[in-house]
Amino acid sequence: MDMDSATAALAGLAQATRLDAFRLLVRHEPEGLPAGEIARQMGVPQNTMSTHLAVLARAGLVTAERRSRSIVYRANLGRLRVLTLFLAKDCCQGRPELCEPLAAELACC
Repeated sequence: MDMDSATAALAGLAQATRLDAFRLLVRHEPEGLPAGEIARQMGVPQNTMSTHLAVLARAGLVTAERRSRSIVYRANLGRLRVLTLFLAKDCCQGRPELCEPLAAELACC
């Protein structure tokens, strides 16, 4: 990941509603959620949610797929992984013992 891509991804998440929407989608992997359901669960008007989802899609953080009459959004976990690695790549100046707590926290249950 380059600096511009990382900046775009972080900018996409740098707003509370978008960050909450992304976290909601991460919790609903791999099936995703229809746009209307995301708006309903978050208590956000659908047109406002559409704008937020478009920002996340442009940042590469979510994907959208038409299913019948709905557009289902999914978190792009590959992009999240790449962003996380970009942020932590030079962690602790190459001293793995300092990074162990971070790695342990990131490990899935």
